[in-house]
Amino acid sequence: MDALRVAPTQPPLLRLHPLRKMAICPFSPRPRSRPFFVAATLSTPPEAAHSLAAAVVEDLAPVAPPRPRVSPDSLQYPPGYVGAVPNRSRSDGRDGTINAMNYLTNILSSKVYDVAIESPLQLAPKLSGRLGVKVWLKREDLQPVFSFKLRGAYNMMAKLPREMLDKGVICSSAGNHAQGVALSAKRLNCSAVIAMPVTTPDIKWKSVEALGATVVLVGDSYDEAQAYAKKRAVEEGRTFVHPFDHPDVIMGQGTIGMEIVRQMQGPLHAIFVPIGGGGLIAGIAAYVKRVSPQVKIIGVEPTDANAMALSLHHDQRVILDQVGGFADGVAVKEVGEETFGICKELIDGVVLVNRDSICASIKDMFEEKRNILEPAGALALAGAEAYCKYYGLQGENIVVITSGANMNFDKLRVVTELANVGRKQEAVLATVMPEEPGSFKQFCQLVGQMNITEFKYRYNSNKKAVVLYSVGVHTVSELRAMQEKMESSQLKTFNLTESDLVKDHLRYLMGGRSNVQNEVLCRFTFPERPGALMKFLDSFSPRWNISLFHYRGEGETGANVLVGIQVPKNEMDVFHERANRLGYDYKVVNNDDDFQLLMH
Repeated sequence: MDALRVAPTQPPLLRLHPLRKMAICPFSPRPRSRPFFVAATLSTPPEAAHSLAAAVVEDLAPVAPPRPRVSPDSLQYPPGYVGAVPNRSRSDGRDGTINAMNYLTNILSSKVYDVAIESPLQLAPKLSGRLGVKVWLKREDLQPVFSFKLRGAYNMMAKLPREMLDKGVICSSAGNHAQGVALSAKRLNCSAVIAMPVTTPDIKWKSVEALGATVVLVGDSYDEAQAYAKKRAVEEGRTFVHPFDHPDVIMGQGTIGMEIVRQMQGPLHAIFVPIGGGGLIAGIAAYVKRVSPQVKIIGVEPTDANAMALSLHHDQRVILDQVGGFADGVAVKEVGEETFGICKELIDGVVLVNRDSICASIKDMFEEKRNILEPAGALALAGAEAYCKYYGLQGENIVVITSGANMNFDKLRVVTELANVGRKQEAVLATVMPEEPGSFKQFCQLVGQMNITEFKYRYNSNKKAVVLYSVGVHTVSELRAMQEKMESSQLKTFNLTESDLVKDHLRYLMGGRSNVQNEVLCRFTFPERPGALMKFLDSFSPRWNISLFHYRGEGETGANVLVGIQVPKNEMDVFHERANRLGYDYKVVNNDDDFQLLMH
């Protein structure tokens, strides 16, 4: 609830903790009709590994021209479908063999095991039985910092000459990369500065500080923290350790692919890999596709953070105009240049999954191994399950990277609420019935023996009533049969299970109908920091009246807020100007069908 804490509206840009140290595809099963996509071309092979002597400056070189900004919603396809498949029918004539050998030899000779473990490859018997395939879990969540990020950070830092290590390293991160750099610096006996946004929860920056690094809380976003880190790298001669877009980082992550090839007994159909900036999947593909080219490398992204899928779709790197923060470990607006080049050349496509599916996979992992993955850590598992169902895969071996377990405890509430929805074991429905004696009893009789987990009703008019409820279901056909039973009794029933607006807000606002004049309904994403609410109010109040406010925190990644603001039509341009200047992601939802059903 930090976002709702009243604080000065302009927090300091740079905040130092007083106690802190200051250091100077051919997918054959079950054919289906597929949507049309723009195909990507074969990548120019990435350049040889950057000179270590230029490690500080390489990320500061100017980039041209500006990349297109796109919406995550502009590319969506069914869960489990492998989209964004690179088109390798064309070639630019350049030979990537030398670079491929460079990646292979460096992965084979990596020193990551000075700090990382060879993570186990474990069979998931419950999931395997349910899906009809053998699901193998590559347990990167068991690393010393509970994430794979340690590998890439250490591999890059261990290659630095002693004189560069003596000058220190610096990185920007709000999570797993920070811990990887901090532990690597401790092992290599060099100083590390970690720039983290001021929104970073205490538990995360304290974990980094406990590893011996100097933590600087700076800026309101990751971009501001990164700008600070790169500037300070130049000023102090420190090496900037990129979280994903550096050959040595990619090679470090590639050791996971090497281990899978060594550990896997028998033929392997596919490896499912979560994608953020692309370092993990690029590294795994760089190794596996060279030694076992028949194995599919399939990336998995959230539907609201699909930067790699969109980049492959447009055949160039793009920037997302906004990015969903639930799976914060992969909430990246722009993939790396090196990682994109490798992915264009080697991966087999990208599966997209929604928040509900990720929550279901977190529950699956808990029931399987009694471990709780973070959302990004469960992403590949959600994608693998959707893929197996979509293509009707049977009897094959698949590997899933469980990439991290640094779960923010505050998110568990959301996970428990949505896990059964993601498993298709719970549905959110709305039924319209006449407002007359006996209607409620008739409704209950029609529901019959189905398990109702939530029920919301409030009198609104003399003509009709709307009941919002959740039911436990076992099969899709069971749910369909209940809906048909309702419809046959002239009770119109709507399935709202896929609506995030309903699940996050409207289910809690039943009975709150009001005919408010000039009401603009918006979904805002508030940053989780003190003063966020006052900054919002300073933008809109007292000029316009706030008519509705519903806050749903999701931990450090921010809060989903449904806001009603009374804005006359002739002032809408001013409203949008102020909303854009505020800098919070937002969307006007007045015309949403579910809102019209439940609230008007």
